[in-house]
Amino acid sequence: MEKDASEPEPSRQRNGFVGVLYGEFTDMLNDRVRYSVSLTESALTIQRISSSPGRTKVVFNLTDCVGCRAYRGPDSSDVGAYFTAYFYPFKRRWMSAGVARQRVEQCFRVALVQDPLANLHEAERWAHAIRDASALQASRRDGVMYTEVRRPCRVMILVNPHSGRGQALQLFTGHVQGMLTEAAVPYTLVITEHQNHARELVRKVDLSQWDALVIMSGDGLLFEVINGLMEREDWQEAIQTPLGILPGGSGNALAASIHHYSQSPPAWNEELLLSCGFMLCKGLVGSLDLVSIHLASRRRLFSFLSLAWGFVADVDIESEKYRHVGAIRFLMGTLVRLASLRVYQGRLAYLPVKEAPKLPKGSIKAHLEPSTPNHPSLCSSLPCQFVPNSSPSQNSLHNRKSTNSNQNTISNSSNNAITTKRSETQSDGKTSALVDSLLPELDQPVPESWTVVKEEDFVLVLAVYQSHIAEDLWAVPGAMADDGLIHLFYVTAGISRPALLRLFLAMEKGAHLASGCPHLVYEKVKALRLEPITPHGMISVDGEMVEYGPVQAQIHPGLARLVCG
Repeated sequence: MEKDASEPEPSRQRNGFVGVLYGEFTDMLNDRVRYSVSLTESALTIQRISSSPGRTKVVFNLTDCVGCRAYRGPDSSDVGAYFTAYFYPFKRRWMSAGVARQRVEQCFRVALVQDPLANLHEAERWAHAIRDASALQASRRDGVMYTEVRRPCRVMILVNPHSGRGQALQLFTGHVQGMLTEAAVPYTLVITEHQNHARELVRKVDLSQWDALVIMSGDGLLFEVINGLMEREDWQEAIQTPLGILPGGSGNALAASIHHYSQSPPAWNEELLLSCGFMLCKGLVGSLDLVSIHLASRRRLFSFLSLAWGFVADVDIESEKYRHVGAIRFLMGTLVRLASLRVYQGRLAYLPVKEAPKLPKGSIKAHLEPSTPNHPSLCSSLPCQFVPNSSPSQNSLHNRKSTNSNQNTISNSSNNAITTKRSETQSDGKTSALVDSLLPELDQPVPESWTVVKEEDFVLVLAVYQSHIAEDLWAVPGAMADDGLIHLFYVTAGISRPALLRLFLAMEKGAHLASGCPHLVYEKVKALRLEPITPHGMISVDGEMVEYGPVQAQIHPGLARLVCG
């Protein structure tokens, strides 16, 4: 417990309010042990009353408090009442270095008079005051606009019992359920029964009955929920429902990102779950960027995490067979894929952020020399042409080049159909569909303002919009949930297996951008297009495999809302 010698002595007026709320209470188990307790707007201070000199004072910061309750004791002959405050402060770990949130409860017996109801009323007064003060002391980052989940809130918690090692439900009951009770957060638990169950549910459910939707799983279940919300007729209102995440899967990338955004010390496994549960109880809501992704079949998806092609997508999808071992599946998948490293041919173009902040010294661009033969052209404005196959049964698109490298032919055969579809979409009934104003049709060239990557041989292309792509992979140290950016990485062919492994090992500490790898390029973009030329491969969105073929994406800043501490 933290000692605070600078805290002023509270008023000596017993059980009154003069500047601070002050009272003297006994220990829950021993009436002979008495405490002086004072509550300010930011802290609960507890001091044992003793004749011994050098009394120790313990201060609990109210930012660490999730709730407080008042109640009568189990013995009907006991005239006293009780109140218990629940804190989750950062404390040193038992078996390793560093700190993590750990549960601490403080319980006091109120027996001022012989009237049980009067004592209960006093206990309730303290519990109410502690709850109100702690709600006002929720930790907020500078420059971030927050709202709050309505209190009392009604939360639907969706649990995938098969996620990760199949322990999501046990993790919930063992670590989160009690915390929600302490914070007086009522919830309804929904166990998903099959793939897309959550998507179907949120597409039809009456959202007016819920103040937040919380996912206890990996990232895949949240992908279902977001796309189910965006498929509703009232999507504009539906996507404003606050979304929460509790890590119960293998990757847990968004949970790790939210924890990082809270500026808390690194946490993993149950510690990360406790941190996310704590943020859910505090109920602060921020904005969440979503990315609109168009596939070759004209299907549109909405993504909150990543779009991957090549090495990362291969590891993500192929490691599914190792799901039973938990998060280590990604390490196993990485080693397997490194043993038979693939190179993919494709074309990549993107719309760069024009006024991106200057990168610090030591970042990736500081290490990429313009004279390096393998260095991609990052300022090219050549038109990028993607022409569809004549055969609709194939997923990949073929790149057609004229003899002049600065010119491309284009098929006009589908222009009328595309224009009609856009018109219908924009004039759709009650709620117009979300328009991707930065994206041309997939069979149209990208605008001149886009950058076309000259290289066509890649080991991986990865677009990320959160800080982490897995619980232990810190992909974008400077990312925020609502920064309005797609963080685009690509690794060109020629990188050795050891160099690629070093790159991912450095990513565990967020140090890959300063590694000086000449094959790694990082760009901040608003939109991108990828056309695989290699006929077979995998593309993943938020860790879920999607159809293989040309794909393009655009960021929509702050489209959704996220419970984030």
